[in-house]
Amino acid sequence: MKPATRIATLLLALIAIVHAARLTYGVPVTVGAHDIPMWASVLGTVVPGILAYAMWREQRGPAT
Repeated sequence: MKPATRIATLLLALIAIVHAARLTYGVPVTVGAHDIPMWASVLGTVVPGILAYAMWREQRGPAT
């Protein structure tokens, strides 16, 4: 796996993990005067998680 791809994969996985932790523990997030809804963390878990998994699978090479 190329270094840039490895870093991008790890960052995407970390983002997914942090959003999953927010969902698990119910941490409220407020930006300015706006509350960020929990459904945003569902997207923040699923989308980066799928991308990280796809990048990891792509860089592993063909299955033997």
